[in-house]
Amino acid sequence: FRAAMRDAERGLPTTLPGLFYLTDPERTKDPIQTAAKLPSGTGILYRHFGAEDRAQQAARLSEISAQRGLLFVIAADPELALQVGAHGVHWPEAKRRQARRWASAFALQTTSAHSPAALRHAAAMGFDAAFLSTVFPSGSASAGKAMGPIRFRRLAQTLSLPTYALGGVDGKNAGRLALAGGLASIGGVEAAWGEIA
Repeated sequence: FRAAMRDAERGLPTTLPGLFYLTDPERTKDPIQTAAKLPSGTGILYRHFGAEDRAQQAARLSEISAQRGLLFVIAADPELALQVGAHGVHWPEAKRRQARRWASAFALQTTSAHSPAALRHAAAMGFDAAFLSTVFPSGSASAGKAMGPIRFRRLAQTLSLPTYALGGVDGKNAGRLALAGGLASIGGVEAAWGEIA
């Protein structure tokens, strides 16, 4: 993962990490512990899905990010992002229109894309980066049919929008994507740096 992360960084703007760690209340049991082990320069995309302890977790993740040189983004919750001093906000595809009213509040706004058309739309809207899924077969409940690394590379290199591969990305397959875009992972990061590592 570290080598692929460095390769990915070469093709991305200097403000973006080569690898994003995505949290999930069901799949990342202790994101704070995992965050404390991540290599400097990694990004964290905190997705709380309305969890009761979201303010406490976000504050702690923000502290760890500041201490360890990590980029910290919160999904679909700009108020919480402002409250804890996150670097930016991530917008799910269905909520991306809300990004316009928050454009001046954050240095970074990213979005999800689940199709080539959605990726082109994200680029036209001026997002800083997009997370394109599903690249490899994934255990995520929301995962669609895997597009494979060749199609991801083609799509990511078509637009000037920095694009992260999401879905089934792990230490074994990350190198097949790294020169085309960034890497984003849940289980792969957990396996490398999390509680199960």
